[in-house]
Order: sequence, then structure tokens, then C-alpha cells
Amino acid sequence: MTAIQDIPLKTIKGEEASLADYKGEVLLIVNVASKCGLTPQYEGLEALYKKYRDQGFEVLGFPANDFAGQEPGTNDEIQSFCTTNFGVEFPMFEKIPVAGEGKHPLYAALTEAQPKAEPNGGADFRARLTGYGMTPNPEPEVLWNFEKFLVGRDGEVVARFTPDTAPDADIVVEAIERELESAKV
Repeated sequence: MTAIQDIPLKTIKGEEASLADYKGEVLLIVNVASKCGLTPQYEGLEALYKKYRDQGFEVLGFPANDFAGQEPGTNDEIQSFCTTNFGVEFPMFEKIPVAGEGKHPLYAALTEAQPKAEPNGGADFRARLTGYGMTPNPEPEVLWNFEKFLVGRDGEVVARFTPDTAPDADIVVEAIERELESAKV
């Protein structure tokens, strides 16, 4: 196991957890928010989870309120929102900071392992944020809600995708399928 798997986490219900609980599985770790223009990505994330979970794949949602206050709710409110509005069944974790000096150790490790996100070929999301009057975080910080990190079965961070990359984008699906095939358990 790698160090990233040993970082203490808590589920959205407050139970102790870590990535070691998902040893041998491919993970898509996503910082999520309920009041973001990208919030409809919950649908795509849930669809990915349902499609690949029987093959050893998990989507792990980490609510964060680091970007324009777009996740103001409590853990209970967030869980209710996700279940009611998007039928989310994939594992959700407690709200944590994912950027800045106080970021959670998990996100410090993720951004260190993959300091640059792969864009999906469209308009530069960083430039779009600037156009909306936002000040984007510098690399390697998480840029915005719904940035995605792919962790292989061996616990290594193998890819990172920009927030505006849809969960069902070819670049994401191909990376997931490659990891699922590369080291079948």
C-alpha cells in the first residue's frame, strides 16, 4: 500500500475511513459541490459508478466549500441533496478543504502526485473562470469544484482531469477502462 491509502478520512456520516478500505480498486476521487454550475456532473459520476463498480471501480465524493462558497451545507444536508436530486449511491465523505494552506492531507498528496490536470480539449477552464471575475488557484492547486483524480489499483495517482471534463468524456472513460484492465485482481 502507498502512503495515500493511509491518510485518515471520515465518511459523510462521520465514520472513520481511509483509501485502504478500497485496496485493489480503481478510484475516481472528485471534490464536489451542491451549488456549482458543474453540479449536474453528479449524474455522470453516478452513471460511471453504476457501470463499472462490479469491475472494482469506485467514485469517491469529497464535498468542499473552497470555491465561491458553493458547498455551504452540513454533511447531512449534502448527503440529502445528493441522494434526493441525483440518486447518488457512490461513497461520499465529510466536507473538507481541498485547496490552500489548510487543505486536507489527501488533497495535498493528490496534487503532489499529479500537479497538472489534463484538459478535455475545450476552452481553457482557467481562462473561463477569470472571465467570470474569479481568481483561479495556481497549479498545482485544485482549480475548482469537480476536479477528478484517478487512482490505480496499486494506490498510485495515475491521472487528473480538469473540472469541466465531464465524467463520461472519452479521456476519463478510456483512463478508467485502461486501469481496470491493467491489473485485474
